[in-house]
Amino acid sequence: MGSDSIRLAVTLGDPRGIGPEIVAAVRADPAVAAVADLILVGPQGTVAKVDESIGAWQPLGSEADRAAAAGRLAGRAIERAVELAQSGTVDGIVTAPIDKAALLAGGYDYPGHTEMLATLTGAQVAMMLASSAAGEELAHPLRVILATTHIPLRAVPDAVTREAIEGAAEVTRRGLVEWFGVAAPRIALCALNPHAGDGGRFGTEDDTVLRPAARRAGLAGPYPADTVFVRALRGEFDAVIAPYHDVGMTAIKVAAFGRAVNVTLGLPFPRTSPDHGTALDIAGRGVADASSMKESVRVCAMIARRLATGARPRPTRSAGRSSPAR
Repeated sequence: MGSDSIRLAVTLGDPRGIGPEIVAAVRADPAVAAVADLILVGPQGTVAKVDESIGAWQPLGSEADRAAAAGRLAGRAIERAVELAQSGTVDGIVTAPIDKAALLAGGYDYPGHTEMLATLTGAQVAMMLASSAAGEELAHPLRVILATTHIPLRAVPDAVTREAIEGAAEVTRRGLVEWFGVAAPRIALCALNPHAGDGGRFGTEDDTVLRPAARRAGLAGPYPADTVFVRALRGEFDAVIAPYHDVGMTAIKVAAFGRAVNVTLGLPFPRTSPDHGTALDIAGRGVADASSMKESVRVCAMIARRLATGARPRPTRSAGRSSPAR
């Protein structure tokens, strides 16, 4: 066994999508083999040869039948990967994309990986997309955490509570320290309304909910969405907590699509995944880009190695909680 004995379970995701082919490409990459030993988890019958089989993929029946079968196999693979991580057989898991509607049709009533992993482990988690600063890509790492995840936009104002923000802040701070080695994280809160409500002119939630929560949690802000991510890209913050899915995901994907990694903070083991979906429309055509999947393996292995060696966090320019705006 190579790569300092870091072992990662890698699920194939939805077998109808590009998951199996990008996982196969990742396993065939010598650079990945130097980072971690991969244990592929999923169904037999795809282009990726699995080590832990959870059944066989047989694309039979109607489109609805195939979707349900794919979702069932994807769900089983996630369950098995979690079992391997919880038993200590692997040091972390990397998950290929799933189809959320298929997952439901297959009998797993979860909005996505994040919520399913939280239930399976009993952990309080936070969804983060992160891109490292590398080459000409980004001047500074951009990390975006969601206070709310997969819910309708109309439900967001009621879901963005002080408890949700403070919980996300707690999980984020601990994850940045323990998993990413940031000794004193500088975390900003993205506003809910345009111009952070502009003194109540465009909504009062930023003044009545977000600002008190930020103060209690030691966050900077809330700052308007149209500037806070730019400030983070310039190095002012180590992470930004976004109040809802699309405002946060749009920022990170515009900045670094194909190079960002989804990290589930708060789990008892590291879990990462690529920043894209199943891409059912191009599956099997040999054109899928495995870059984000490879980066997901690299980041998961990095976190696992840090946890295994007890690496100390690196110092930052500030100490303690995030400082307020100047």
